[in-house]
Amino acid sequence: MTQQSVSVILPTFNESGNIVELVQNVLMSIPPDWRYEILVVDDNSPDGTYELVRQTFEGNPNVVPLLRTTDRGFAKSIRAGIEKACSERIVIMDSDYTHDPAEIPRLLHVGDVYDVVSGSRFCAGGRMVDTKHYVISMLYNWVLRLLIRTQVQDNLGGYYTARRSALLALPLDEIFFGYGDYYFRLLHFAQKAGLSIVEVPAQYLLRKQGKSKSNWMRMFVTYTSGAIRLKMRVLKLARRHSI
Repeated sequence: MTQQSVSVILPTFNESGNIVELVQNVLMSIPPDWRYEILVVDDNSPDGTYELVRQTFEGNPNVVPLLRTTDRGFAKSIRAGIEKACSERIVIMDSDYTHDPAEIPRLLHVGDVYDVVSGSRFCAGGRMVDTKHYVISMLYNWVLRLLIRTQVQDNLGGYYTARRSALLALPLDEIFFGYGDYYFRLLHFAQKAGLSIVEVPAQYLLRKQGKSKSNWMRMFVTYTSGAIRLKMRVLKLARRHSI
């Protein structure tokens, strides 16, 4: 039997306080019968995240730091990681420790059956330690579900596993831009492409070190305008097909 392999993609910007411990915990969480690589995709962090990863893990060729100096951005870093990955099975997670590496084995196990497996805060058994963030995110997900008619409960979680070939077959330029809003676009196009999608409960933790990059008002405006544009695109295509 061919040994399974996974590429874990960690997009970073100013995560020097978290990244070494996170990579170490990812290493411990990957099932022992899986081959792996961990791609730390850094957007040229001023705090030296890239160099820290390079020096700390220089003895492990499976921990691969990637430095991006142009066309930077969170979603674009994730796309770059997917395109560079060597494995068919991809795991995407944030690098601020809000995504618990302990969830990786369950994601991979369910990923044997589904194209996309999303770690959800809002399905039965899911939770988020930051109660305020949890409530705001849950309310906003209701808005997204009504607006773009998604069946997914957590459209902004961003902790998931997927088949690399399935992701690369999606319209990448229409998905991978912006920040966390890329994820509801990815789920939308994955659903339209007929990919099998399932949510599993996941626990979202508190950031350990550093400062959150979230700006609630800016995110609300950006994400809502992005959802409206996506909705208009869907309506336009529906009208075209009805002619």
